[in-house]
Parts: sequence; structure tokens; C-alpha cells
Amino acid sequence: MHPVVKSVTDRIIERSKESRSAYLAALQEARSGKVHRSALSCGNLAHGFAACGAEDKQSLRQLTKVNIGIVTAFNDMLSAHQPYEHYPELLKAACNEVGSVAQVAGGVPAMCDGVTQGQPGMELSLLSREVIAMATAVGLSHNMFDGALLLGVCDKIVPGLLIGAMSFGHLPMLFVPAGPMRSGIPNKEKARVRQKFAEGKVDREALLEAEASSYHSAGTCTFYGTANSNQLVLEVMGLQLPGSSFVNPDDPLRTELSKMAAKQVCRLTENGLQYSPIGEIVNEKSVVNGIVALLATGGSTNLTMHIVAAARAAGIIINWDDFSELSDAVPLLARVYPNGHADINHFHAAGGMAFLMKELLDAGLIHEDVNTVAGYGLRRYTQEPRLIDGQLTWVDGPVTSLDQEVLRGVAEPFQSNGGLKLMKGNLGRAVIKVSAVQEQHRIVEAPAVVIDDQNKLDALFKAGELDRDCVVVVKGQGPKANGMPELHKLTPILGTLQDRGFKVALMTDGRMSGASGKVPAAIHLTPEALDGGLIAKVQDGDLIRINAITGELSLLVSAPELESRTAAPVELRKSRYGMGRELFGALRQNLSSPETGARCTEAIDELY
Repeated sequence: MHPVVKSVTDRIIERSKESRSAYLAALQEARSGKVHRSALSCGNLAHGFAACGAEDKQSLRQLTKVNIGIVTAFNDMLSAHQPYEHYPELLKAACNEVGSVAQVAGGVPAMCDGVTQGQPGMELSLLSREVIAMATAVGLSHNMFDGALLLGVCDKIVPGLLIGAMSFGHLPMLFVPAGPMRSGIPNKEKARVRQKFAEGKVDREALLEAEASSYHSAGTCTFYGTANSNQLVLEVMGLQLPGSSFVNPDDPLRTELSKMAAKQVCRLTENGLQYSPIGEIVNEKSVVNGIVALLATGGSTNLTMHIVAAARAAGIIINWDDFSELSDAVPLLARVYPNGHADINHFHAAGGMAFLMKELLDAGLIHEDVNTVAGYGLRRYTQEPRLIDGQLTWVDGPVTSLDQEVLRGVAEPFQSNGGLKLMKGNLGRAVIKVSAVQEQHRIVEAPAVVIDDQNKLDALFKAGELDRDCVVVVKGQGPKANGMPELHKLTPILGTLQDRGFKVALMTDGRMSGASGKVPAAIHLTPEALDGGLIAKVQDGDLIRINAITGELSLLVSAPELESRTAAPVELRKSRYGMGRELFGALRQNLSSPETGARCTEAIDELY
């Protein structure tokens, strides 16, 4: 193993010793040794199979066949999840083929951050992760199931499903992806039109045409944002079948992979010969593997919260120091938009997951000695699926990249580190992703432009007040303030200013999206303004230094001056009502800091 990866892993194991031990003890206590529905009374069981067909009903009565719960995030407004409409029938039939039964255990909400960007509904996005986790638990709470298939792809859905799954960690579970849409217009062209619109050089119709040509069909958006980062991390953690992440929805291979996932989860139950509960597959080593792969591909900054939260639900404690130390040691092997011009289909065609896994394993950057849903050992994931004479099989993946502009080996990476940096200073702690930021833009020292609403930046831009070096400070955007919405509307404006030759950066206690790009952005700042963070005292004109090379994040104002200032109040009312936001107050006020996962599941800490 690479010494840094080993050191960080050992530190996480030691740090988590007590909580992980308690979690594993809880899994052991929850084991049944037989089908779980055998614990139900006759009345309970009769309710559980009342709507089944005659054959399934007979199987469930006999208490000899396993029953698999399907938790689905299907809706047909969300392009990535629309393909899931007919998955339950497909998965049920596949389970029947191996002598098992499957039922839809429940549905979870699935909102699209692409639709809600810049809208009030975005303030429910992060909160929806907790709702999804709880909805997953509700679906599996009937004790009818011996395993589960989890159907989700996008931003908060996968982390929510995974957190919920950890509460049923004694059950085997597989994630069943649906795949990315096929490529539309080039991402570089989409970004160009967005900036032109921000400058007033093209109209809304031209912008809409560009967006519709990019997001054009069923499937995951093709840029390397949070959704595709989720898929990559799940596969590297061994929670999806090898090579299943980026097969398009309309590819016959996708259908066969989904059927195989259903059959495989049946084999992993306590009644099978390969019992592999998800709570044991997700361990300290598999979590480190997921982080390393995220860093090696320049993945979404949102995962710096989601991985933390999901790991904590399994009794594993990680923090941003772990991310940053690993990032310094892990080379960047992929260039996928916004870190390059290619999309996820190009990554897949260049060698994709199989090549990436081989490179990381051969370099000792990820742990091979882990259990997965495909069996013990991660080397299995250097193979890729194929349909040969109509039969699903796996073959060895490529040993060299098929496109050096998109995917490279460890010997000749795009850069020597993963491009994620922990930022520290008198302002607090934040993260910055610089894999898409050119070196000359990684250090910015400039006066602050302070706003408390991302929508206010547009007026300043149109008035010409931003045609200068500046650090845009957006405060009052943390988890407890307004649910920590993504601030993606800032991207075209800041990108335009940078293209005009100005030194610009962003600092916020909120989020950017998985599409964080060419402008340096110190995000997820903690403590947030509502929790007494120094960001609440920043004023227009204050000098701020953002050094993404050294990790410095400093407000260059004297201590006596700061002591004399009163923190500006955080405007809360407008983000607490309307668009359903009034229903989420209890969750919002209990969210933890971003570095601890922005979680409202503190009760887990008391148990583990």
C-alpha cells in the first residue's frame, strides 16, 4: 500500500474503534439465521403478502425462500431516474428465476438539483437526503426482507439510500444504477452559451436551446457532477456490480446487469452461501477506497459531506484532514467536465472504471483486500461487462487508456495530486476543488464583495460593479441557516469576470455544485455565519486571501477591528417559508457542520 493511504486508513480505524465495534455488534444482534419474516405473527405476515400473486404468496407462506425489498427513487421528471419505471417488474422476475421473491418495499423522494438551481426549492435539497434515509428505513422496517435492491443515482438520493441502508446493515444490498444519457452538445459549448447569456450577448431562447441539447433524454446528466461521482464511488466501494456504473439506459447490457444484480443479492443473503451484509462491506478500507477514487477523478465536492455522513452511519469517523492528506498523495487521472471537455461517456469509452481500478490497485492507492457484492477482493473490478452471444460475462479491461486526453495511468497523470484542498485560517475551515482551476488562478488576494443571497450578484454584475479583482462572499448559506443550497447561479458570472482578466474567487458557508469549475471557490466554510462564524463579520472591501496551494484562508483585518465589530444578522424568514420549507424546520435546526456530514442523525452517535 501507498504509505499515505495506509497511514490515513490506520488513523481512521483507530479513531473509529469504539463506534465501529458498537455498530458491528448491533449488526450481529440483528441477524436472524433464517428468513426474517419468520419472526412475524400470522396476521403480520398475511398483511405482508396479501397483494402478491399466488406463486409468490405460496413462497412467502412457506418461510423457505428469501424475499428481497426494492427501494426505488423513480419519478419521471428526473431524467436519471425515469428509466427505473419498469425496473421492479424486471427485478422481481430475475429474483423468481433463482427461487426467490421480491417486493417493492417503498419509494423515496428524488429531487433534481438541476431543476431547483437558484430556486427556493434548492433549500430543500440537502435536507432531502435525511428524508430519503428515513424513508428507506420506513420501507425496510416491516421485517419482511432478507436483502434489498436500492434504485437511485442522483445527488442526495444515493447518499440518503446509503445512510438508510446502514441502519439495516445486517442485510445484503446492491445498488442498481440506470446509466447516463448519451452525449449531447459538447460541455464546452454549453458553458460558452451560459457565459454569453450572463453577459447579455445571447437571449433566453438560445440558452434554452443549448441546455435542451445538453440535457436531452432519459439518463444521468453526462458531466462529472455529484450524480456520476456517486456512481463511481459506489462501484469502487464494491456496492455495485463491476463496470455497471456508466452503461447507457437503452443498452441491452444495462438490462442484463440489472437482472444480474437481482440474482446476486439473493445469493448474498443469510440463506445463501455468500452472506455479505452491506454493513460489513462498508468498512474503513472501502470508505478510503471511495475517497481515493473520488480524488483521482476530480469528483464532486458534495461528497466531502456525503461520504462523511454515510461512513458515520456505519460507525466510521472521517474528516476533511483525511480527504486533504489523501488528495496530496493521489494523482489526478481523469479529465471530465468541469475538469475537462469530455463527458462521462467519453470516460467510459476511454477505459472507464476497469482501467481506473487497475491503475489504482497496481499503485497501491486503494485496498484490494475488501469484500464486495461481487465477492472478496477488489481485483474483480478491473474487469468490464460484455454481452457475448446474448450472455452476460466479464472480460479483462484495457491495460492502457484509449484516450489520453480523458483518462491516464498513474505513471503520467494530469497532475500529481487530486486537487482537493483543506483550507484553514482565521475564517475557519473550508474545502476547495482546484482540479479545474488553472495554476495562475489558485492564489487570490482581493477585496470582499459581501452578499447574503446569490441572486444579488447579478445586479452588481450588470451595473459593472464587479469589473475588478474581488472575492465574492456569500454568507448565511450554511446548513442551519437555509439548508445549504448550491450556489450554481454564481458560476457564469464569476467565470466571465475571470475571462476578463480579473482575479476573482468565491468564499461561502454554502455549497457550489458537483460542477464546481474554473473559479477558485472556498466552500462549506465552517463554522457557518449562523453558528458564530467569522464570515458573519466580513464587510465590503475587507481583504481576503485564498491560497489554494498552501491551504490558507484568511481575513486580513486586525484582531482589534474584528473584536469591535458586531456580526451581521442572518436573514432567515425568507428561506423558512414557502415551497414547503416551513415543514423542515426541525431537520434544519439540527443539521451538524459540513465537516461532520451536515447530518441531523445525532442519535446515531449516542448508539455507536
